[in-house]
Amino acid sequence: MALPLPLRPPLPPVSASARRRIMLVLLVLLLAAGLFFGFRPRAIEVDLGTVQRAPLRVRIEQEGRTRVVDRYVVAAPVNGYARRIALEIGDPIARGATLVELEPVRAEVIDERRRAEAEARIAAARSTVGAAEQRASAAASSASLASNELARARTLRLAGYTSQAAEERATSDATRSAAELQSANFAVATARHELEIARTALKYAASSGSAEPVVLRAPVDGRVLKIARKSEGTVAAGQPVIEIGDPRALEVEVDVLSADAVRLHPGMRVVFEHWGGDGELAGRVRRIEPVGFTKVSALGVEEQRVWVIVGFDSAPSQWQRLGDGYRVEASFIVWESADVLQIPASALFRDGERWAVFVVDKGKAVRRVIDIGQRNGLQAQVLSGLQAGEQVIVHPDDRVHDGSKVAGR
Repeated sequence: MALPLPLRPPLPPVSASARRRIMLVLLVLLLAAGLFFGFRPRAIEVDLGTVQRAPLRVRIEQEGRTRVVDRYVVAAPVNGYARRIALEIGDPIARGATLVELEPVRAEVIDERRRAEAEARIAAARSTVGAAEQRASAAASSASLASNELARARTLRLAGYTSQAAEERATSDATRSAAELQSANFAVATARHELEIARTALKYAASSGSAEPVVLRAPVDGRVLKIARKSEGTVAAGQPVIEIGDPRALEVEVDVLSADAVRLHPGMRVVFEHWGGDGELAGRVRRIEPVGFTKVSALGVEEQRVWVIVGFDSAPSQWQRLGDGYRVEASFIVWESADVLQIPASALFRDGERWAVFVVDKGKAVRRVIDIGQRNGLQAQVLSGLQAGEQVIVHPDDRVHDGSKVAGR
């Protein structure tokens, strides 16, 4: 038989004053909790970047335009009446082909002084032809030597007696020598054409009014690049009539700041991007002109700039869709490496004479002084002070201090 449980004595009634005290205590506790959570330091939201190993390239970027390496402006040798030009821009032209015919006007009988001047111009043109032929002969010898050196370097490379860099230098020298030979041959043809112009000028200056037209012929093979005036009409001696050249031989002219030009050197690698085709085109600096010029920028600031001439290294089949005067974006490769410890450049700030970053460690910002190497506009090489995988604060503002509580956005 279960025993009955003892009855608890009834609780004494809570007075109104006790209830007020309890409510007051609860209110104070709630207010204290609100103040604690409302005024305690909150984590600062920041953008984070990761220290990583990746390729890094330091380059100078400028816009350039293509141009035909060797172009020739055919001008009228005498005053005359030009017949209508039937050619169109881009038409192929063979050496010796007729470009335009001039109907000569009745010439004055020249005196002995003017005849002597004309004969002196012919003699000077002959000398120019001789000098051009000598330079072409020297260029041919250099091209032959460079070709032999390239063949020898390839043989030694296959046998393992030389480096790939040596073979690449030999290839570059052979390409450059071939281009110089082509340019020298072009100069010979041009000089011969100048001699013919001088002879024609003397012939028709002494004429008493022959009706035989003066025929201007192409000095070299190429294409029509520009027609000064297509319709017939009177032209003066020395007035340009037509421009011809070979668009298969292109180079790029880029104007860079003089402060950047001193960082460049012949043979430096160049990459062409956003030229309209697929992928990138490779090139190398051929020449840095020693004379600068003043150019006013879009902001109205005068800048000293220098022309840099760049040749293509890529196969001609990759860039033959380019023509004379096309726009390209050239990137001069100042420095590059395939495996570099790097951080976003926007994470850097000055700490006295050195560079520093804020590293995120256990939710707090920790100031750390580091050593950096190469930099481009976006990334910076880390020489010491950081390890791969660590996180740094990008664009730290004045709220972030050493020991601040932070959280990534």
